[in-house]
Amino acid sequence: MNPEASHIESSCITEACTEEYSGKKRETSNLNFKFPREPLFRISRKLEDLPGQLNTGGILLFVFFLFMALFPSFLAPYAPNERFAPYEEPSWDHFLGTNDIGNDIFSELVYGSRISMTVGFAAALVSTLIGTILGLCAGYFRGALDELLMGFTDVVLIIPKIPLIIVLGAYLQPSIWILIPVLGLLSWESTARVTRSKALQLRETGYVRSARCMGFSSWHIMSTDIFPNLYHVLLPKFMLATASAMISEASLSFLGLSDVSMKSWGTMLSFAFFRGGFIRDMWWWYMPPGICITLCVISIALIGFGLETQGEKHAGEGADAM
Repeated sequence: MNPEASHIESSCITEACTEEYSGKKRETSNLNFKFPREPLFRISRKLEDLPGQLNTGGILLFVFFLFMALFPSFLAPYAPNERFAPYEEPSWDHFLGTNDIGNDIFSELVYGSRISMTVGFAAALVSTLIGTILGLCAGYFRGALDELLMGFTDVVLIIPKIPLIIVLGAYLQPSIWILIPVLGLLSWESTARVTRSKALQLRETGYVRSARCMGFSSWHIMSTDIFPNLYHVLLPKFMLATASAMISEASLSFLGLSDVSMKSWGTMLSFAFFRGGFIRDMWWWYMPPGICITLCVISIALIGFGLETQGEKHAGEGADAM
């Protein structure tokens, strides 16, 4: 055989083996690379679905507390003012025992949800209305009015709210009808800033400019063209303001600055602390209202965060469309 031919044949065999080995190596590497992708993909999908699951859980929990506040007689076995033997331990007749004057604690807990949630929603409604009006006017008219309103917002922002409410509660008669406007008048700053920012953005859109060119009044444009596009911004702020107002109400009620004739969850905590619940280690008196406040605030906050996430998606889709 010709040596050159044998050399060429051996080199070809070597190259073929090398290519076959490298091909198998690439296949092996590709196979090894594909295996960890599946669990990572599943984990990422689970993390993406987590906010939706939390939002759903928050809605279900909030619906339960809302039903408790709207229809307390369906859940409470007794009237809130009905009296029995004081300081009873939990039993079949009294699920959470009785307090120092013999009221059923479970019935108080159910009826107390109405006061706590009423204060939270009413104060949030007041703050959202004020913040929306001021932010809408500042963002649409701009100029001197914008500087004046935002300067006033900065002044209100630095006012210490809880000490001011304590002073007002000390000099005025404690009542939730005083607590609601005070909480609402002192918690609208963030809503005003967010509304102003969105109004500045919407003011420069094409349909708003067209409405101005057609001669529509400023109030008509703000009420029909700008305000309907603020709901995805205002709803999260309203829910978070509700949670904040409920925490403030519980804090002030615990300090004794609310109407004791209208028992809320905070008032129950105050009575448990000052009337022997902590000393007697009656956990069934002070733990349930604290747990209810925590769970209700968490459910409202989860709904607010879910609405805020949807608002961000809505804003992103709008920016892509433009």
